[in-house]
Amino acid sequence: MRSFFNSPTWRRLKKNKGALGGLIVIIISVIVAVFCYFIAPDASPYANRIILEIGGQKPGFEKPFLLVRKEKPQQVSFFKRLVYGKPDVYDYIPINSFSETKDSVIAFRYIDEDVSERISYAKVELAVRPVVTHTYWLGTDSYGRDILSRLIVGTRVSLSVGMITVLISISIGLVLGSLAGFYRGWVDEVIMWFINVIWSIPTLLLVFAITLALGKGFWQVFIAVGLTMWVNVARLVRGQVLAVRELEYVEAARALGFRDMRIIAKHIWPNIVGPVLVIAAANFASAIVIEAGLSFLGVGVQPPMPSWGLMIKENYNFIITQNPMLALAPGFAIMLLVLAFNLLGNGLRDALNVKGRL
Repeated sequence: MRSFFNSPTWRRLKKNKGALGGLIVIIISVIVAVFCYFIAPDASPYANRIILEIGGQKPGFEKPFLLVRKEKPQQVSFFKRLVYGKPDVYDYIPINSFSETKDSVIAFRYIDEDVSERISYAKVELAVRPVVTHTYWLGTDSYGRDILSRLIVGTRVSLSVGMITVLISISIGLVLGSLAGFYRGWVDEVIMWFINVIWSIPTLLLVFAITLALGKGFWQVFIAVGLTMWVNVARLVRGQVLAVRELEYVEAARALGFRDMRIIAKHIWPNIVGPVLVIAAANFASAIVIEAGLSFLGVGVQPPMPSWGLMIKENYNFIITQNPMLALAPGFAIMLLVLAFNLLGNGLRDALNVKGRL
């Protein structure tokens, strides 16, 4: 790692302000994705704390809540909270006002703009601090869930889809492209025929077919998107291997009697890593957009998981009504993350000198 930061590649990448900005955005997004349940105001699983009375509120909405203890609160470890979130220990009841007596709390429960209901609870049923005030900086959706929290947790979904998709596409594309470029002949013809068949099918249509075959869900999206994005990688790798296989060091490895797989893995792959990294960054951005589109259409990530595309689907009607931020916030998040990966990919292309440097 230290050698990379001292390399000419890193020095060239640092000079590209757009690529450096994209890298910073990606690093921040990764940190947010890993620690999302510690950062989000709503740390419940999937940020799915439903409070119907405050549904559809605008950014900056503020409301006091009475905290009533649940009958069987669940305690979770640090690791489980990191991965799954922490189930709420209290029920959150929105109120307009409250007063305390010696052993109870009397409050007026918020039901609607001008409608309230008188309620009372013994203090033993409440939290030590019975009333807290929450500010919803990006507002609430139609179910009363915090948009900011779901946006933060949704970062994990988008980055996970991108990462797994890139791993799948790179693995398949690297193997098939290397075999086609190295062996040529009938092996190249068969693999290229298969690539051309897959290439001829519209990406979204192919994703739909795989998704319908595997079913709807979180992991199915990974596989469906990954199995449709390896073609670009395979074509690029094939071209790179065709050029590299004729160089002297590959001929020397053959003369020494090394096996073909060793020559490909030890001598060819390290010398074509630059173009592969560039296309991996582009595939990462494309995977985020495809996942958002699938979730918007209802065949991707399923509720209550907070996918950005699903959030747009649930709230796009608000764009032309009183609260457009419910749909615009996840849209801006998708745009920013995709732009960051595209800028980083362009910067890597220049820094790694894909086209050659005199």
